Amino acid sequence: MVLRAWPLEGIGEIRAGDDLARIIAEHLDEPLADGDVLVVTSKVVSKAAGLASAGDRDSLLDAETDRVVARRGQTRIVRTHSGLTLAAAGIDASNLEAGLVIPLPGDPDGAARDLRARLEELTGVRLGVVVSDTAGRAWRIGQTDIAIGASGIAPLLSFAGVEDAYGNVLAVTSPAVADEIAGAADLVAGKLDGHPVVVLRGLPAEWFGPHEEGAAALVRDEDGDLFGLGARDAVLAAASRGELPRGFPMPDEDDDLIALARAGADLSLADVTVALDGSLEVRALSEDGAPEAYVEAGALAERLRILARALRRDVVIAVVSD
Repeated sequence: MVLRAWPLEGIGEIRAGDDLARIIAEHLDEPLADGDVLVVTSKVVSKAAGLASAGDRDSLLDAETDRVVARRGQTRIVRTHSGLTLAAAGIDASNLEAGLVIPLPGDPDGAARDLRARLEELTGVRLGVVVSDTAGRAWRIGQTDIAIGASGIAPLLSFAGVEDAYGNVLAVTSPAVADEIAGAADLVAGKLDGHPVVVLRGLPAEWFGPHEEGAAALVRDEDGDLFGLGARDAVLAAASRGELPRGFPMPDEDDDLIALARAGADLSLADVTVALDGSLEVRALSEDGAPEAYVEAGALAERLRILARALRRDVVIAVVSD
């Protein structure tokens, strides 16, 4: 396979209501051919859809969030309503007028389908379209572009059941070709060069077709996600609620440990208070020395220790009798 990739020059600022496909067609430096893929940044797709606003960023993040995956200080990694897991739900303020913020397209695959249909109408050739966005990766430093929307091009290939050169039968190998296409386009476009559209040519013909599943096929569902919560948030969920939380229910680092420990627990025989020296005292509420009270107090103290460690809080916790 030999690939050729080039960015479109001179597209300029995209504004709400612009016919993005026509603008792209007008800036082609050579005619498109059957099997070309256009990689378009989500930023210009959202701009054309009129999604930029002067609203409060935190409120927009709340609205775009299905649930928090992890948080550390001001950093929020969240799962969006479309299933993407991204820092700050992919909300961005770069390459916008001061004071504006913009979210990702609400239906990235739908945006890719619409853009592809319009481009094929204008150019008369069979195309693939990938809508890309920049994302970090778990366990890896740095960012790369990924496909958040795709149409007309396979989002991934399956090599399950195929033998390699040594006769080994592959089981789970599935190259995420839409992500690889987005990454290749990012290399050509450059982060700061103002090239929101890149054309790729030379991909295998068998990768093209309806592929109506789109880039959503690349999103791992929650039941199969081994890392559905960050380490801290998994501890908080387990110790305070015991279920996968939605939206923004998890407290920040400065929230009350005592309130967390009490959440979801039946504390009829134990209670916790803050001592004068700032330590926490877990008290067994029993007038006759019933062992059940000390069992409950011990469990509450352990809950507090786990939460304190998750929140990186240095606090002394003691169990005392009433």
